[in-house]
Amino acid sequence: MSNVTVRPLEQSDHAEWRRLWTLYLEFYKATVPEEVYATTWRRLFADGEFEPKGFIALLDGKAVGLTHYLYHRSCWSQVNNCYLQDLFSDATARGKGVGAALIQAVKNRAAAQGVTNVYWMTHETNATARRLYDRVARRTGFIEYDLL
Repeated sequence: MSNVTVRPLEQSDHAEWRRLWTLYLEFYKATVPEEVYATTWRRLFADGEFEPKGFIALLDGKAVGLTHYLYHRSCWSQVNNCYLQDLFSDATARGKGVGAALIQAVKNRAAAQGVTNVYWMTHETNATARRLYDRVARRTGFIEYDLL
């Protein structure tokens, strides 16, 4: 049986974080400039209520997944919401509980802050992830729009 461990990102995780986040971006056919890699990494360790944070997942000691999350205010509640922004599991680790463990870690950390609303989005074509999400969360029915 595989052993999944999830822990907060550490400075020493930079190379593995970058590798995993790059794979995540490639999955969505996206790229970001070097400045965004550097800024994101710096923000993940910055103090501040609304700075992003991250977890890394290890499977039998090897980095195989990551998530970024952040808190934000809401007009519907006195406590913050938690947006799980990025969630990625390396293809070699899919189906081994990595994604579920990362989601649970964010849920637990949010709950420790008094935050009960943890939410995220995925692309409608991401069938693999949606199977997991359908098991661990409820689909709200909201549709996202972006201003271009």
